[in-house]
Amino acid sequence: MDQRKMTEGQRAYEAKRAAKAGMSLEKWLALKEKEALAERAAALRAQQAETAAAPKKPGFLARLLERAQKPF
Repeated sequence: MDQRKMTEGQRAYEAKRAAKAGMSLEKWLALKEKEALAERAAALRAQQAETAAAPKKPGFLARLLERAQKPF
């Protein structure tokens, strides 16, 4: 979380969590930001893999035109 956007309450909460983890506040916030970026990248990769793997089913008009071109 960006330090400029944090309120005093949020900053105090994060300071307590950092102290509990045995880190400085700056190190704790850097770690949280790094984890958030990794999570976003993993979600993006999963989304791209999902869209690339599944071929799109033909729509209603495409199916209708395909049937119209088949011989009786």
